[in-house]
Amino acid sequence: MGKVTGFLEFERVDRGYEPVETRVKHWREFVVPLSENEVRTQAARCMDCGIPYCHNGCPINNQIPDWNDLVYRGDWRTAALNLHSTNNFPEITGRVCPAPCEASCTLNIDDRPVTIKTIECSIADRAFEEGWIIPQPPERKTGKRVAIVGSGPAGLAAAQQLARAGHEVHVYEKNAKPGGLLRYGIPDFKLEKHIIERRVKQMEAEGVVFHCGVRVGADVSAKQLEAEFDAVLLTGGSEQPFDFFANAPGRDLDGIHFAMEFLPQQNRRVSGETLGNVKEITAKDKHVVVIGGGDTGSDCIGTSIRQGAKSVTQLEIMPKPPEKENKDLTWPHWPIKLRISTSQAEGAKIEYSISTTGFSGRNGKVEKLHYVRVDEKLKPIPGTEGEMPADLVLLAMGFAGPVENDVIKELGLEVVPRGRFKGVDADDRDYRVKGSKRLFVAGRHAPRPIVLWSGRSAKAGKPRTPSTKL
Repeated sequence: MGKVTGFLEFERVDRGYEPVETRVKHWREFVVPLSENEVRTQAARCMDCGIPYCHNGCPINNQIPDWNDLVYRGDWRTAALNLHSTNNFPEITGRVCPAPCEASCTLNIDDRPVTIKTIECSIADRAFEEGWIIPQPPERKTGKRVAIVGSGPAGLAAAQQLARAGHEVHVYEKNAKPGGLLRYGIPDFKLEKHIIERRVKQMEAEGVVFHCGVRVGADVSAKQLEAEFDAVLLTGGSEQPFDFFANAPGRDLDGIHFAMEFLPQQNRRVSGETLGNVKEITAKDKHVVVIGGGDTGSDCIGTSIRQGAKSVTQLEIMPKPPEKENKDLTWPHWPIKLRISTSQAEGAKIEYSISTTGFSGRNGKVEKLHYVRVDEKLKPIPGTEGEMPADLVLLAMGFAGPVENDVIKELGLEVVPRGRFKGVDADDRDYRVKGSKRLFVAGRHAPRPIVLWSGRSAKAGKPRTPSTKL
């Protein structure tokens, strides 16, 4: 896999970034890609390590050593075929995935893993540039009709696979455009939306029909879909945010918002959509405090800086992680270690071991955030109370599960902690809702892809020939 001695000959080199002072002035992606020769050199570093732990790290089982070897040998088209055999949208994961595969790489034992994410993105982008990615309409139709509720990553992937198997697929999306979290949650400086749009065009050419601006459970009933379609697949994702400060003093002040109230507005501005009948939220000329240290918090930071915030502070209740993990205890698993995101590097102040106790302000608007320092057990430390200016507070502390209205309410589905549905038949691995013949779940609610029917033709009863297209 790759060059046998490549990992000894070549140092790890990864993609670069535009300077901070340049990139914060626009909303475009700012990654500086490697040249073709540089990517091939990095692919040559992949070892023939016997047990590719990167497979364990990858949630979708990408055949990483295989396409690394193909890139090293210059066979980009076969590499793209291999990559697409496990991943519907590698051009997206190659941009926004946190790359647990690299943490699992054997070369990460001495902190020099193969640049897997960069190679993946290079393969996908090369496939589009060369025109290798084309629509794959089915050779035969099965006569089955499927309705998919939600057009996020799970909904799009399911729609594409089901359409290629020959089913008639209709996707219902409450927003104006398809993409779900990809379009309305991830900022354009991490994922430009034309990348989603070209996949949507491919899927439409494959027969997928998108119904945007339609809220299932309100504009059209879920029961109606169950009656009209052979199967209904729920892929609505997890949109119910955690609110640990629901009872905190000052929580009702204006200027305290969930991250997913804030981020979609800027995405809509960039794409030219109207904001609709909602209160506009902006960080311009404000002291912004982001509560939560994950990817969503970082997205809030980068967005606030580009909007012209006076200052941006990120609060994390957990202690500051170590700069380097203990490999003997963690590898090949995802380690807890200090990671500075590109948004954090743009000028945010990060505070660890700090807990918010409340908010205060005047005339109904938030002006200050009150806090206390905490110890390793997250217990408050007496005498460490304080306050900081806060004109805009963004809550980015994760999500509890699907919003329990509309389709969830109509169908009477019971949501268990962390967002899964109670009564889903996971034991049989088909993720059908118990008691229903036509209702399935996927995405966050089902940890593996589902196949509603095999790819056999309803008329001829013969299996489809595996496609060699992308």
